Amino acid sequence: MPVAEFTRSQDLHDFLASYTSNHPEDVIRVSDRVPDSQDVAALVWQLSGAGRREMLRFGNLAGFPYEVVTNVFGCRRRIARILGTDERNLHTAYQARARNLIPPADIGEGPALERSIRGDLVDLRDFPLLTHFATDRAPYVTSGIMVVEGANGTGNLSYQRAMVHSPTELATSLHSRGDLWRMLLAAAQAGRSLPVAMVIGGHPLFMLAASARVPMSVDERHVAGGLFGAPLEVVRTPKYRIRVPATADFVLEGVIDPTERVEEGPFGEFTGYSSDRSTNSLFRVEAMYSRSHPILLDVVGGNSDEHLNLGRIPREAEMAEKLKNRFPDVVALHYPNSGSHFHCYVKLRQKRRGQARQVMLGVLGWDPYIKTVIAVDDDVDITNDSEVLWALATRFQPASDMFVVEGLPGSPLDPSSSLAGTTSRLALDATRPDGFTAVRIGFSGESLERAVRLMQNAYPTIDSV
Repeated sequence: MPVAEFTRSQDLHDFLASYTSNHPEDVIRVSDRVPDSQDVAALVWQLSGAGRREMLRFGNLAGFPYEVVTNVFGCRRRIARILGTDERNLHTAYQARARNLIPPADIGEGPALERSIRGDLVDLRDFPLLTHFATDRAPYVTSGIMVVEGANGTGNLSYQRAMVHSPTELATSLHSRGDLWRMLLAAAQAGRSLPVAMVIGGHPLFMLAASARVPMSVDERHVAGGLFGAPLEVVRTPKYRIRVPATADFVLEGVIDPTERVEEGPFGEFTGYSSDRSTNSLFRVEAMYSRSHPILLDVVGGNSDEHLNLGRIPREAEMAEKLKNRFPDVVALHYPNSGSHFHCYVKLRQKRRGQARQVMLGVLGWDPYIKTVIAVDDDVDITNDSEVLWALATRFQPASDMFVVEGLPGSPLDPSSSLAGTTSRLALDATRPDGFTAVRIGFSGESLERAVRLMQNAYPTIDSV
């Protein structure tokens, strides 16, 4: 498999230098003094409202002694570039690399451990964090990846939001209740705390690997190796010997105490709401490590493009592969921003009635977050909400083309779910019904090409984001 340009180094600093040099039009450097860290997310929101999704680099954010970088994952085209492909082939490229599991390589030493603060000298109050929304309880770690290793050395990576609780403690929420949660329950049954390391700042492919949907027996660090096309280079934390990326900017080492509960939240979550649903977990930080000259990599929270892309691209890629393998007439799949993680659009070439229903049942059964799935024909652009809603308006009959499944597990962060976390799910068949004879309007290819040239001549700076 050829090596993509941005996988030649596993160092975030090298990636930023290379990407900024190769695609300066896709990076905004903010050199003005920014007085409030909330302005960072506010700027991302304003840009997104104007259809812009550039990566942002802040060199003069008040209270931050180093550069702050955010919105790396705000644009699908940028993520495709990092994987050495285009948007159309993003899912296929991700899955092909992610399936090629490569174990990490322990290189002994790395910049991640260049500086260390341990024991009573740790003071998290001195660690600059961003406040993303006015409704947030406190400044938050949003890009923190918890790294845990089982007794057999198999690791787990997962994102967990976190805020400072005391000079040596972070309050966090393991709200995904995934593998880390199960490992914490096992530690509790054994009467011990769970050693963990939180990585803040890594190469985008390491961060994508942390979002991978894999069984508990699969180590996401092996997925990272597959995405890089080479072993993830790691070093071991001094106390608990947890393998973390050798080029990480910050590493916090300590334990999660399964017996402690602390106040945490609210925080702006992917639903677009300020969420105080939390496991109220306590992370005791026993040591802090960093590079000599770190960068703080932020992930914009809430229902931002970045937050949603980081979580959904691995989910989309897995679901697209499953559906296409089982249902060859499926063309593509998309989780739209407008639906947070709860809506899915599926495009297919339906050859007989009932195929769309079967496909939609597959989506609703496989992905526990999806609440609404809409099936459309292959002439519909599923990356465009207006196109999907148009198909719904003109090809869908409520009395015959929908069904509901009740009482299924859903996302604990869905504010409309039951207290037990259950939800109902809706399927809408917006494919052409039998006997549908309406012909869609359109233009000749030559006319469209001329229109593009006319538009470029009239607006020479126009560009799609």
